[in-house]
Amino acid sequence: MTDASFQQPDRRRPEPLWFQVEEAIRAIIKSGEWSTGDQIPAEDRLCALFGVSRITLRHALRNLEEHGLLRREHGRGTFVRSTTLVAGTRELTSFTQEMRNIGVSVGSRILDCSLTKADAATAAALQIEEGDPVVRIRRLRLGNDEPIGIQTAQLSGARVPGFLDSGLLQGSLYEALERLYGIVPLEAQESYRVGTVPEADAELLDLAVGTPAFIVERITTDERGPFEYTVSTMRGDRYEIRSTLRAGRVPSNPRS
Repeated sequence: MTDASFQQPDRRRPEPLWFQVEEAIRAIIKSGEWSTGDQIPAEDRLCALFGVSRITLRHALRNLEEHGLLRREHGRGTFVRSTTLVAGTRELTSFTQEMRNIGVSVGSRILDCSLTKADAATAAALQIEEGDPVVRIRRLRLGNDEPIGIQTAQLSGARVPGFLDSGLLQGSLYEALERLYGIVPLEAQESYRVGTVPEADAELLDLAVGTPAFIVERITTDERGPFEYTVSTMRGDRYEIRSTLRAGRVPSNPRS
């Protein structure tokens, strides 16, 4: 990579310098000039190339690390990481939007789409009767053409009549539901546990049977109640959970 590849921020623009640096680094990663596993230049070198202070640069790098594009290893440096979806404190969004937010090209392949009957777990999640109709959508989720996970979403059939014939199964599910039925997610409850990749999913995820994976369950509600119950098997090497922990009490003021 030549020094010309680094676009210095324009101080006349209204965006903060750290934001412009962050976007410039995103562009470098997206272009493939920095590939997965590559070590990026040291901070002092990047400061010189971008013409910014160390504080500004670190702000940009911290955001990119939190969004899963970079990985910092103490004593070694900072590296471009593989396609990773970082789950933690975030807005309620679809998988499609989450991947867009971290600068990853999103993809999806529909594995199954059918009208079926709610089993006990699905009925409890959607607050419907066991045996009621549900729309089942099973998809392989991709990031930069690499498998991230397999998601099986089930929608209350009464809430989405005719959805299977809508022609809107590709792309963002939430965008389609809002467009067709006015369903806007308000809240979601998610639970995470460590499981293993079943035989039916192993080849699709490019993993060996029994490989550890995250099993994620989500119940999403709108103003009328639950409308979606999704169970996902996510690759453990491409899906990361990050949380911010805070003290349960406020420290006393030593000057008081």
